[in-house]
Amino acid sequence: MPARRRLLAAAVTAAACLGAQALSDTAATAADEVVSRGVTIPAFYNPPATLPAADGALVRSEPLPLAVSLPSLHGPLPGRATRLMYKSTDSAGQPMAVTGAYIEPTADWTGDGPRPLVAVAPGTMGQGDQCAASLGLENPLELGGQTVSVGYEDVAIYRLLASGAAVVVTDYAGLGTTDRLHTYVNRVDEAHAVLDAVRAARSLDGTSITADSRVGLFGYSQGGGATAAAAELQSSYAPDVTLAGTYAGAPPADLTSVTKAIDGSELAGALGWSLNGFLQSDPSLKPIAEAHLNAAGKAALADLSTMCVGDALIGYGYAKSTQWTTDGRSLSDIIAATPTLQAFLDSQRIGTLKPAGPVRLATGISDNLVPHAQARGLAVDWCRKGADVTYKAVVLPSVGSALLNHFAPLLTDQGDAVAWLTDRLSGKRATSNCWSMPAQP
Repeated sequence: MPARRRLLAAAVTAAACLGAQALSDTAATAADEVVSRGVTIPAFYNPPATLPAADGALVRSEPLPLAVSLPSLHGPLPGRATRLMYKSTDSAGQPMAVTGAYIEPTADWTGDGPRPLVAVAPGTMGQGDQCAASLGLENPLELGGQTVSVGYEDVAIYRLLASGAAVVVTDYAGLGTTDRLHTYVNRVDEAHAVLDAVRAARSLDGTSITADSRVGLFGYSQGGGATAAAAELQSSYAPDVTLAGTYAGAPPADLTSVTKAIDGSELAGALGWSLNGFLQSDPSLKPIAEAHLNAAGKAALADLSTMCVGDALIGYGYAKSTQWTTDGRSLSDIIAATPTLQAFLDSQRIGTLKPAGPVRLATGISDNLVPHAQARGLAVDWCRKGADVTYKAVVLPSVGSALLNHFAPLLTDQGDAVAWLTDRLSGKRATSNCWSMPAQP
């Protein structure tokens, strides 16, 4: 078995038998905790009153114990992790603190050039601060107690580390940090958080990445939307972050379509996360929400604001938004009849700008949660703008569960996605298949 595969297999096997390591903390100790909307999290995630001026500037850092780790002659496998807090800018132009994690891999980079850096944008984690992906690296499985959460992005992170690439993971705006609510699927907030995570990783001391290290982006579902938006906004927001390649899997590019699809599904709780995030991003929408949400709807939004994916699947799986509105209309019907809401969702549309660098966009043909048609439409939009797009339709049979139809391509296509990105990080040119768009279904 090749060394990289042995590294990955060993690390994953250790997941069930390793506990947390001792934490040597430069900013807060493990005993320091804060309560955020009823949930206890490390005090590290409580931002200071004043942030640095520069986007991507480090606010604080500390060692992060990985739950899945093995000793070796060359250091812990898959690497050494550092918890980060860095400064970014939100969609309203205001400074915000964002948390995340950097992992320095033990595996050597065998590709061309210096060790590259991959920014991982997590898929849907939830909206409670305890759901942050950086906390999932430390505690990948939480059952009972305060929450039900699974750090499923750890698999992709470890695969990338096994290739020898360094990884930085963002927690996004307001996920983890205690000062604001997570602005779920806000394309600008997510894009800025991803790009500033790269800047933050570059400023860390003691890493093996250099100014010449190639940079890649990797994300699926919410993460696919975040990396897609980051590739679109890179030239204007972060011209210093040159992108060698971007993987965007199942991106929610058209929120109008996605809102209709998730209503009544296993992941109906994401409706609440979306609405909460919209109201956080644009407080002028609050009177509209007040007018249309009944007591049950308002209670659901408050409840969901503290939940992770597992909690929402249990508590709000298959919920219908018609139960949350004063007149029994669905949220999609209300959006369609309200120009202000339509305009807000249109402002979140991904595909209006040409992405920087080559992009691999993958979507399952049976995905009816983050609908295949709108994701493929993004590929068409980009191709028409002259972008370098490798489009992959993941062919899997449709099953009765919308959640499984959406989740299955994440696993079945992940190896190819990692291989495509590591090729870009090694300097190999991508082969666009825009020639097949839009005729190919």
